Amino acid sequence: MFELLDFFNYSFFNRAIILSILAGLSCGIIGVWILLLNIPFIGVTIAHCAFAGAVIGLFLGINPILSGFLFCILSAFMISPISKKIKSQNNVAIILLFSFSIAIAFVVAGLFKERLTDLFSFFWGNLLISSSKDIIFNLIVVFVLIIFAIVFHRGIIALFFSREISKSCGIPENLVFILMMLLVCSAISINLKSIGGLLIYSLVSLPAATAYQLTYSLTKMYFLSVVFAITACITGLFLSTFFSVPVGATIILVACLIFVISLFYKKR
Repeated sequence: MFELLDFFNYSFFNRAIILSILAGLSCGIIGVWILLLNIPFIGVTIAHCAFAGAVIGLFLGINPILSGFLFCILSAFMISPISKKIKSQNNVAIILLFSFSIAIAFVVAGLFKERLTDLFSFFWGNLLISSSKDIIFNLIVVFVLIIFAIVFHRGIIALFFSREISKSCGIPENLVFILMMLLVCSAISINLKSIGGLLIYSLVSLPAATAYQLTYSLTKMYFLSVVFAITACITGLFLSTFFSVPVGATIILVACLIFVISLFYKKR
């Protein structure tokens, strides 16, 4: 018990706690959007494209968060044009982008001769090496997410039901959807280094899926998803620090455990 409390004497651990809360907030919110829009495969694809972009950016000496964000945006809006070109459903385009992003990320990673610590942090994540700048950027993203969710609440709900119905009701469904995708890409990119490019989508999807087991209410779903995500982050952080195991992977294991427990308390 005292060993756990001793962690709070270190500034890097306190920064990690704050970042855990912010990561839980952002991933919890966008997870609900991805789940209710029924685009899980698009979500996992853009997450891995962001990861590939971050690795390429790191290799080229470009800000990896920025390059990850750009790749994320590019992939999100390439799915439809690619599908039209190959005369197939979106699933084929999604598989193509997913496969390409993973392959290019590992090829570029194999070219690294230095900065391996930075590289591996984008693979598996490490909350403990976060900086004050990371907290500020995360805080901005979380603030914008919350404002957007409040201001466009009616439009978001309509979008969940049907884009056609949204349009007939005078709701600018294309604008709302594009803004949602931009915010999803922002939240994923900003958390790549903390959670890990190979694990970030799990933190996005699992808390939202757990919340969906327990309620139909969008407001309650937001709340539960965020609570589960923050719980997974903070619990995983303590466990990983105490047992000296990877942070990102431990967070996802906790999120999985929370989901399994929720199956015994389904009250939807």
